[in-house]
Amino acid sequence: MSHGAPSFFIRDKVGFVNYMDNHHDDGRLALWCACPTGMRDGLVKAQPDQYFVPPYVGFRGWIGVRLDREPDWDDVERVIRDAYLAVAPKKLAAAFLDR
Repeated sequence: MSHGAPSFFIRDKVGFVNYMDNHHDDGRLALWCACPTGMRDGLVKAQPDQYFVPPYVGFRGWIGVRLDREPDWDDVERVIRDAYLAVAPKKLAAAFLDR
C-alpha cells in the first residue's frame, strides 16, 4: 500500500504501478503506470476513453489505464511491462528481457 492504494515497487523503492479504485471520487477503476518517454501522449490521443493523464504523477510522464471499460488485457499487460522497464535499473531490465 502507498498513499492508500495497492502499489507495486521494484526492490521496495521505486514504484511503477498503482491500482486506483474511484480515487477522490473520479469514478474510475484504473491503473496508474510509469510510462516510457514519448509513449503516453500518443496513447491518450489515440484512445482517450481507455487512457488518461493521472493526477499527481502525470507530470512525471505516467499514464492512467481504465480497467472499467472492457480493456484489451494484452494491452494492459504491455503497459505494466513497459512501466516496469521504464523505471527498473538496467541490470534488472536486461534480466527481464533475457528471460
